[in-house]
Amino acid sequence: MKRLFNFCILLAVCACVMGQGRNNRVRTNIPLDSIVLSDPCILADQATMMYYMTGTGGKLWKSKDLKLWSGPYTVAETDPTSWMGPRPMIWAAELHQYQGKYYYFATFTNRDVKIGTYRGNEIERRACHVLVSDKAEGPYRPMKDKTYLPAEKPTLDGTLWVDTDGKPYMVYCYEWLQNWDGTIEKIELKHDLSGSVGEGQLLFRASESPWSKEKVDGKIVPNRVTDGPYLFRTQTGRLGMIWTSWIYDVYTQGVVYSESGTLDGPWIQEKEPITPPNFGHGMLFRTFDGKLLMSVHSHKSINGRYHRVPHLFVVDDSGDQIKIGEEYRP
Repeated sequence: MKRLFNFCILLAVCACVMGQGRNNRVRTNIPLDSIVLSDPCILADQATMMYYMTGTGGKLWKSKDLKLWSGPYTVAETDPTSWMGPRPMIWAAELHQYQGKYYYFATFTNRDVKIGTYRGNEIERRACHVLVSDKAEGPYRPMKDKTYLPAEKPTLDGTLWVDTDGKPYMVYCYEWLQNWDGTIEKIELKHDLSGSVGEGQLLFRASESPWSKEKVDGKIVPNRVTDGPYLFRTQTGRLGMIWTSWIYDVYTQGVVYSESGTLDGPWIQEKEPITPPNFGHGMLFRTFDGKLLMSVHSHKSINGRYHRVPHLFVVDDSGDQIKIGEEYRP
């Protein structure tokens, strides 16, 4: 787990550099595989017939064809007087269109504020938050509520889901660095997503995964990390969620399905991973011509440093389970 913790620190530093520099030169005609980006999320915007991609670092990329991109553009405008501070790190940003507006779900970290030390790990103030814009390209700005989740809990990778009750929810990870067995949870959101309602509720724990592994005190046990939840419903109506953890040092994505068809579950883990090794933190979107694709990043070490690049895979959701096909090359 030390390696995982070191990775988190490295990713945080990269996010700070990528996400906060406002003088980044905008480039054009950049192939997707030439962009270095963690946690890529793509919004296909019908209003502009443009694809918008964001992720860790908080920048935005634009494309008409998923092949050539322009960017990075700065789109997140946070409040420097808020708990985030003047220069928060931005992880795992997502774009969602909802009720006529565009919403920016992201994990913000204020490295100057510590919420405690747990088993030797000093935890910085980190939480999921939501910004809003009238346009997909932003700018995205804060809404009413100052916080969505408790200040004493490190949370990350928030995503949006509207459940069968018609209410919007944020589904997010409660970080393993504090609870020592990472969880995925939900919290109800206000009708305009400007804040949260009530308290978070547990959906499942990292230790419930049959495929993730790590070695602790000489024993092989399920990995403690929960990362990157993203929800979907198959064409047969079955509710599922992709999420990411590790098999030892291999970044791996699995899938879980709800028996009730709602966020309340129970959630049943599939026995095998859903994507090839060293791909993870995925999301699903449809192209303008109707293809269902999964956006993920590849994960490999080059000269001791992690290198992450967006990739697209074809997805078949016609049955009760999604099936990942060949890599999509526009």
